[in-house]
Amino acid sequence: MNWFQERLYADHSQTLAVERVLHEGRTAFQEVLLFENKTFGKVLVLDGVVQLTERDNHIYHEMLAHVPLQAHGEPREVLIIGGGDGGTLKEVLKHPITKAVMVELDRDVIELSRRFLPDVSGGAFDDRRAEVIVSDGTRYVAETDQMFDAILIDSTDPIGPGEPLFTAAFYADCRRRLRPGGMIAVQSGAPFFQRKELDQVCGRLGKSFGGVRPFLAPVPTYAGGMLALVAAGDTADALTPPEEVLRERYAAIESQTRYYTPAIHRAAFVLPPTFEPKPEA
Repeated sequence: MNWFQERLYADHSQTLAVERVLHEGRTAFQEVLLFENKTFGKVLVLDGVVQLTERDNHIYHEMLAHVPLQAHGEPREVLIIGGGDGGTLKEVLKHPITKAVMVELDRDVIELSRRFLPDVSGGAFDDRRAEVIVSDGTRYVAETDQMFDAILIDSTDPIGPGEPLFTAAFYADCRRRLRPGGMIAVQSGAPFFQRKELDQVCGRLGKSFGGVRPFLAPVPTYAGGMLALVAAGDTADALTPPEEVLRERYAAIESQTRYYTPAIHRAAFVLPPTFEPKPEA
């Protein structure tokens, strides 16, 4: 039996049994490994770090997409930065939006995901409302004149190709591309191991948004089994509408989610004291 070992942190690693290697190589930007695991199905690894598995990716994708879109209430145009696997795009398209723009830096990640992980995107790339742009997300946000109701940052960790997507300047550019009432959601790594990064994301978003709140999602294949995400908008209260309001909005997509519910939406923002952010100065 071969084993894949993820060494994201200096003093912690996790291993997954490799049943069969589907693809191994390098794109113009990063190392890519795709393999099968008996428990989690197909696994996508970028630069030695697990990005998703067939079995639990829906938890991350649903929470990144549905929390800000349900909180907004009437999203029509949505921007996704990153997300080359198409999972977030799939979740966004479950809403009655008119347009979803996905800007992904690495064309090969899109093509490999379409080939080996078709269930993750579920046909989203072929939806007439989807526009896929292969480009640098920071450049796109800085240069486009399009406006959006929500922006979702579905990126790798703040190292390598994903590092520019975690800066205060990038978040300021995102704010300028949002209509009044617009919201942003970003992934912020494993909070048990990346507490400093969570604080930084909250602090940097706080320079452009009136309300910033981290929330949690349990994803077994991420280190420690817990993922931190951060949502931001005009006010903190806008991110967590009353549950009865969320239930009304949820009716349109209720049969299409496997993890997200209105109750989980609100509960995800209840943090233990050790995860409460201490934004950087």
